[in-house]
Amino acid sequence: MTEALLALGGNLGDVRATFDDAIALLCEDGDIKLTARSSDYRTPPWGITDQPPFINAMIAVETILAPLALLTRIHAVERAFGRDRSLETRWGPRTLDIDIIAFGSAVLETEELTLPHPRLGERAFVLMPLAEIRPDLTIAGRSVTAMLGAADTAGIEKLPPRG
Repeated sequence: MTEALLALGGNLGDVRATFDDAIALLCEDGDIKLTARSSDYRTPPWGITDQPPFINAMIAVETILAPLALLTRIHAVERAFGRDRSLETRWGPRTLDIDIIAFGSAVLETEELTLPHPRLGERAFVLMPLAEIRPDLTIAGRSVTAMLGAADTAGIEKLPPRG
């Protein structure tokens, strides 16, 4: 099994409930096993700023799936929660977004997937929850803690656990 780090985000509907349900669906057949989940974070919109704030989280999973098979499963889960990538605006509002941030030590560049995620170091909304669950991790020669220290975390708020 390989550890994959997955970033979750969304800003439409009950995003926190969607995260819980999406993680359960992702892991339902045993090919993917949840090993860690960060807190949820409210974050300012990124890219297109005239939209509701996002909720972001990070999960670590162990999987027997190859990276592209994992991506296919992720896209199926996103569709199950109403996401249609063909109809949306890049960086626009969405019910659920799941990105593969890292897949073990894999380095991959295809039309569908680049690993590790090419913009990881620019995204505090990914780095903050990642640092919560894997603070000592190094990805592509860069420490998560150092990347977070250099990122703009303004406006990001750790949310209390769901009651």
